Amino acid sequence: MAMRAPQRFTSVPPRARMTLKTRAQLAKAEPGKTKLGFAGIGIMGLAMTRNLIKAGYEVYVWNRNPAKCDPLKAEGAKVVSSPKQLAQAADYTFAMLSDPPAALEVATGPDGIVAGLAKGKGYVDVSTVDAETSQAIAAAVRGSGAAFLEAPVSGSKKPAEDGKLIFLTAGDQALFDAVAGPLGAMGKASFFLGEVGAGANMKLVVNMIMGSMMVAFAEGLALAEQSGLKQQDLLDVLGLGAIAAPMFAMKGPSMMAHKYAPAFPLKHQQKDMRLAIQLGDQHAQTLPVASAANAAYLQARGKGLGDEDFSAVLEAIIKAHK
Repeated sequence: MAMRAPQRFTSVPPRARMTLKTRAQLAKAEPGKTKLGFAGIGIMGLAMTRNLIKAGYEVYVWNRNPAKCDPLKAEGAKVVSSPKQLAQAADYTFAMLSDPPAALEVATGPDGIVAGLAKGKGYVDVSTVDAETSQAIAAAVRGSGAAFLEAPVSGSKKPAEDGKLIFLTAGDQALFDAVAGPLGAMGKASFFLGEVGAGANMKLVVNMIMGSMMVAFAEGLALAEQSGLKQQDLLDVLGLGAIAAPMFAMKGPSMMAHKYAPAFPLKHQQKDMRLAIQLGDQHAQTLPVASAANAAYLQARGKGLGDEDFSAVLEAIIKAHK
């Protein structure tokens, strides 16, 4: 059976798209012809890069801790010693970095990505950052003559491994079109949302909702147990009702067992909640639910759970009621 092609969406009217195109024509990325770079080989970066290698692209990788590149080197990737060398070697460079300071440093530092870019190249930042950080990186990239695309992802470890991520992109549409192949190798859908900042804001809104849902779910599991109810019965009821959610079905069993292997580290979820609350403040919108959820994640981080999966917020909720 033929595999379903990844979906591509754009919310930008055709006439407006012309203003979003980069000045230079960009070659379509193709396996066997195009060299790709990937910076940031963590939980997500490792899985995403593996899918690029499997798709047949020549891939170069860089990570602050070079040892994390070893599995990819064994699978055919070429390891370089700096972000600058990565961008010099690749036609299109991707990066998955932990937070805004890391994204800025890797992109614009003295030996950063921008130093290795030139006209005809492109930089795709798939990190989750705020719009201001993304816009600063975009300005630096475009100043080198290269094209820029922000492309934060919706999805964690398992979707990354399965090539089922959702890319929320904005920036130079010519680059969006040029890297359709690599995005398709790593994801099931790609949205082009317009000017730089739109992708970052969409990701923060999505993760704010997800983080708030997880805290409510954790509170429900804790309250069910305290009330003498079986947590599995709660999962079954939720799964058959209007609020059924894949996240509840996927995370519920491990939460019941108090096991939190990190698919999406709690410290990153809390960072995204903080950035979303800042976005609300910029628009004078109060976010009481998100703020309460953020407080729960902060409490969990204070208990040393930052590197566990974000579902470990359950432990902070349980301890708060004892």
